[in-house]
Amino acid sequence: MLKPSKKIVKKEIKQDPLLSTYAQATSLYYEYKKYVSYGVTALILLVIGIIVFINNRRGNDEKASAELGKIIFVYDAGANDPAQYNIAINGQPERNLMGLKTIVENYGGSEAGEMARFLLANAYRNIGQYDDAIKQYNDFSGGTDLLKASVFAGLAACYEAKHDYAKAASEYERAASTINTPTGIPEYMNGAARCYGLSGEKEKAVSLFKRLKKEYPTSTYAREADRYISQFSA
Repeated sequence: MLKPSKKIVKKEIKQDPLLSTYAQATSLYYEYKKYVSYGVTALILLVIGIIVFINNRRGNDEKASAELGKIIFVYDAGANDPAQYNIAINGQPERNLMGLKTIVENYGGSEAGEMARFLLANAYRNIGQYDDAIKQYNDFSGGTDLLKASVFAGLAACYEAKHDYAKAASEYERAASTINTPTGIPEYMNGAARCYGLSGEKEKAVSLFKRLKKEYPTSTYAREADRYISQFSA
């Protein structure tokens, strides 16, 4: 014969751990319901913001690419006519050419915008505005290892032109350690060693020239290393 089921009294319900936890959670939810809602709303807004950001960035990259494609020919002409660098930097509204400076201001952060920043830094360096060039090189973000190495080399060239040989040597070394090409590394190592010598750190210069000869014996810079070793060993 079945025994009559035990009647659960109110006191026992309160003592049941599972029911007690559930009751506490339910109570907390209703107590903080508006804050939970705020959290969900914030999460939705964050997701929407990310989507908008990605779409805007894609759009900015396309716009920057279009403007960069028009001004790049002026920048390239600067190799033979340095005055063209000023036009590349500032643009020519009458020819519907947006300058590299404006492209960076409007679209910096996009892939094409950062390429414009790199070219802007180069243009400043080529006309002797080294501080402006250094700022743009330092603000550069993204890019391949080869491009990053070029940025470090650009910084090194600016510091060398300003006779800050210690900083120049450091940047040349950063450039050399960023890439893995048999042509770029010897060039940057040579620059670093030369600048170390000019900064007074002759032992470091000689050591780096010897390493250059050993690791890249067929490079042009290795063949010139002995001259510098003799110069900085004296």
